[in-house]
Parts: sequence; C-alpha cells; structure tokens
Amino acid sequence: MPEFQLPRLSYGAANIGNLHRALTDDAAWELLETAWECGVRYFDTAPHYGLGLSERRLGAFLTTKPRDQFVLSTKVGRLLVPNDRGSDALDLAHDFIVSTHLRREWDFSTDGIRRSLEESLQRLALDRVDIAYLHDPERFGLAAALDTGVPAVTQLREEGLVTAVGIGSMSNEALLAGARTGCLDLLMVASRYTLTDQSAAEQVLPEAVSHGLPVVAAAVFMSGLLATDPPKADGLYEYGALPADVLERTRAIAQVCAQFGTDLPTAALQFPLRHPLVRTVVAGGATPEQVRQNWQRTVTPLPQDLWETLATAGLVTA
Repeated sequence: MPEFQLPRLSYGAANIGNLHRALTDDAAWELLETAWECGVRYFDTAPHYGLGLSERRLGAFLTTKPRDQFVLSTKVGRLLVPNDRGSDALDLAHDFIVSTHLRREWDFSTDGIRRSLEESLQRLALDRVDIAYLHDPERFGLAAALDTGVPAVTQLREEGLVTAVGIGSMSNEALLAGARTGCLDLLMVASRYTLTDQSAAEQVLPEAVSHGLPVVAAAVFMSGLLATDPPKADGLYEYGALPADVLERTRAIAQVCAQFGTDLPTAALQFPLRHPLVRTVVAGGATPEQVRQNWQRTVTPLPQDLWETLATAGLVTA
C-alpha cells in the first residue's frame, strides 16, 4: 500500500450527510473548515451518507484545497437510484434527515462498482479518490460480494483510478475474509476495536499483521456512548438501545480514566491508536467545537499506567 500520510484523527463525513440532524450547507462547510484548521487531512465519505449529500458537500469543500494535501476515501457496493415511490418521506430508517428521492441498491458486480465510483466522482466534483472501500459486504451476502467485489476494486486500482482498496465493515467475519483474500491494501475496522468492543483483536488484527495491512479505526465512540463523560444511560449503542451490562462496564472504564486525570472520550479516541497497525482514528463531529475537542483529545498525552490498569481490571484487552 502507498504510504499515505494520515493524521492521528481523520474526519468521518456522515454528519455532513445530515446524520441524526439536518445541517445547512454553511454549517457543514464550517465543520470541514474546522477539521482542516486542526490538521485533519484524511476525509472519509460514502454514497450511503445522506443519499449522496455527504459526498456533494465534502467535494465542494475539498475542491478549494490543494489536491496533494489531503487523502480522500469513499465506498462502493451501494448505488443510488431514483426512488419510484417519490420523495415526500425522509430517510429516517437509515438515520439521515434527507429526502428519499433516491434509494440505495446493493451492487457488488464489476459494472456496479465501477459505476459507483464514477457517480461518486461526479458528486464529489473531483477527478479521483485515493481509497475505495467495499462497504458492508456482509449485508449483501458476504461470499457473493467478495467474489465479484474484490476483483472489481483491484481492477480499479490496477487501472490507476484509485490508489488503494480495502473493506469497511462492522463485521469481523467480513473484515477477516477480506484480509484473507490477499488483494486488499487496508481495512477500515468499524466499532470492533474500541474501548467497549475489542473483538477485532482476536482474529482480524492478527490477520492484518500477517498480511501487513494498515488499519483505519472507525466508529470508536460506538454511536455516542463513549463520546460523553459520564456515559448517558439513555444513549445509543451501535445505533440501537444500550445494554445494561455495557453501560455498567463503560462506567467502570470512565472511573479508571478519572483516576488518571482524563475522560472517557479521550481514552476512546486514543485506545485504537496504541496498536501498531492502526494509522488513524476516524471520527465525525456535529459541531465545530466537537471537532476541536476530538483533535485535542487525540494529541493529549495519556499515561501507560491507564491502559495497564484497565487491562488488569479486565476492562480492555492488554
């Protein structure tokens, strides 16, 4: 894989696709400008985010920046097609506050993946992206998606249409299968290497080590649970209800963090970065202040004793 220069914190652009709440174009631009001012130079988006709204807003912003100064990724596997049922409804089933004038259609075929990239480039108004991820192939049917999807994205790489290809998923099975193809350049591990879920450490990360695959850690706040201190009992966890045992464990982690003079969000952002394969942590942010806080949290030194204490208590893997 090319040696991209990735900052410790990267920006996940789901928020500017109106995830959970609607933003104006100006508010979305301010978020992105704040991230840029903080030093963020890797931006991740997808057609899925706001039915293309995230890509359009991100592209409009990045066209004002020197192309050699940022890394951009998007995802393939979901096409956006006209919605014959009309556009009176909002995309609330996917948590995006956007009109459903379009709908998502799974397509991991060679032609579908090429079309997905071409349409993303149109929305971005850019001539290339750096990384293309197969997006959630397990939701289509893992074996079928990888059988056609992996050769399709590697062909895009061979043609020079993208520089690197990978898989982005919350499924350890999908990440492991993708790594074992030996054809990918990196893994985007979403929600599976965090303070509350280190299940990727069992097989996915060792497989990544054996193949020399860098890792991008995403969704490290677990839908918001780890973004506040103390954690909220009525908060979301993996886009759903928060289990009582997870809340109890998270509160225990927060107490240990407090003993070492830090907070839960800071530890959540820095935990994945301790693994030598993790190049960057991707996080969103719905306000400029959240983006600034996230950046500061990733550069705040934390003592090694914090991690050792959490491991000894059985709250995280060593």
